[in-house]
Amino acid sequence: MTSIAAIYGSPRRRGNTATLLSEAVAGARNSGARVEEFVLRDCRISPCLEIYGCKQDGECVIKDDFQEVRDAMLAADGLMIATPIFFYTVSAHMKMLMDRCQSRWVKKYWIDGSGAGKSGRQRKGLLISVGATRGKRLFEGTLLSVKYFFDVLDADLWDSLLYRGLDFEGDVLKFPEYLEQAREAGRRLAEACGAHSLNSV
Repeated sequence: MTSIAAIYGSPRRRGNTATLLSEAVAGARNSGARVEEFVLRDCRISPCLEIYGCKQDGECVIKDDFQEVRDAMLAADGLMIATPIFFYTVSAHMKMLMDRCQSRWVKKYWIDGSGAGKSGRQRKGLLISVGATRGKRLFEGTLLSVKYFFDVLDADLWDSLLYRGLDFEGDVLKFPEYLEQAREAGRRLAEACGAHSLNSV
């Protein structure tokens, strides 16, 4: 069965990104995928303290909920992450998870020396992001950060749903087409990951 890890990065439980990700999760499940969900605001994840304890074996020496989320992402065939825009980048909750994956970067590039594009398994990742303003460059910082975050997880940025002009809780409900797009993206991700898994056997 195709497995997907869905990471909710919004500080609001029923915010716009959370609502869109819920639709994507529903679409994936309707296509037969098993989806494990993580709400980062409910997880106990410390920021990276840059003590480089991970230089020994690539394992972060800070023990908290990070390991559970990381292991789920590495076990999955596909990834979904959702984050609102804060100062033209990801939320603090998402950034803490990303920064803790520095240990994964150390393992991949320093210890194993596998480098980009040389891993045997390549996951597919979906990004959902929402910003309040309509700035032309609103998502540039987030897209770049997510690209390199996915890289250490051996994932490609397969698709992204980026929506401007949504700020207050419930704003996205005024745009049912956005909800349908998210559900369809979840369905397509599940199918793409399933096809990739079969081709890799």
